[in-house]
Amino acid sequence: MSENIYTGMIEIYCKELRMPGLRRVYSALAREALDNNHSPLQFLSACLSEELTSRQQSRLQTYTQQAKFPAQKTFQDFDFTSIPSLPKPKLLSLAEGNFIRDKENVVCMGGSGTGKTHVSISIGLAAISAGYRVRFIPVMQLIQELLQAEAEYRLPRYLRAWDKFDLVILDELGYVSLAQGGPLLFQFCADRYEKGSILITTNLEFARWTDVFHDATLTTALLDRLTHRSHILVFDGDSYRFKESQRRQRSTGMGVVQ
Repeated sequence: MSENIYTGMIEIYCKELRMPGLRRVYSALAREALDNNHSPLQFLSACLSEELTSRQQSRLQTYTQQAKFPAQKTFQDFDFTSIPSLPKPKLLSLAEGNFIRDKENVVCMGGSGTGKTHVSISIGLAAISAGYRVRFIPVMQLIQELLQAEAEYRLPRYLRAWDKFDLVILDELGYVSLAQGGPLLFQFCADRYEKGSILITTNLEFARWTDVFHDATLTTALLDRLTHRSHILVFDGDSYRFKESQRRQRSTGMGVVQ
């Protein structure tokens, strides 16, 4: 058989086996193997390595898109000196994703602008790199979707759709009263109990969660599930966003108008 026939067959095999990474590089790898007198096993190993790398990159891109982060934030961009009480080793340990494997939760608690959302996104991105599926959603958006799903009699199906995510990040709990959405948020969290991890950012101490749920019994039940095998991070400091704004203004030569 001629080389063109073999090439055509490889193209078909790669397409049928869904190996786009191998399809892109096999020709170059074959030339490299001939030029360097590689063994068939070396050539095969190189082909499989390229396909594996391609799949990992594709998965990373897909999972990152599915996460729906509002921005890309990493720990490399975070100024840990702005909140000295925040344990950097603890955050980096969470970024390894073991808490997700163990179905544990994280609560980031502190004032507005102290970096809670930044840290939550950083943990989420690190989790994706470790192979976990993540979804970021503001609490009020989730409440609206839960209410709509309930009104359309598809709440059980909606809740099941979240089972595919290993970590759900609920951002900004406590800024707005949940009203009739409180029981639905409880149901959402209870449904994930010991099935998947939740990371919540909130500006309220636990004692004040009744201010947004308006039901002491429900709030106690939620905290009981949420804090069981959980990690509590307290963001005790001045506004991180304000400090970053000042830093950027200084770097561009712009002062703050008094």
